[in-house]
Amino acid sequence: MLIDDTSTTGAAPRAEGAPPTDGGPSRLARALRIDWLGQTVASVCWIVSVFVYGIESAGDWLQLAAATSWLTANVATLLTDPD
Repeated sequence: MLIDDTSTTGAAPRAEGAPPTDGGPSRLARALRIDWLGQTVASVCWIVSVFVYGIESAGDWLQLAAATSWLTANVATLLTDPD
């Protein structure tokens, strides 16, 4: 079954359940941007370094929490629709 979006958006009909095509960048295209890639690699390296050097104090746990939060925020940007 096709959904007719032409009356409200001017877009061509699409299959039911298919995401609307607004011409925005795909998740893969956004993931391959240098700013997203750089931040994601940096946060993963930060997480790895916490484990390499060991968790010995409360500060290490805070470092791990900060790095994990940064990575989570980066992944969340891919899962949300671009503005």
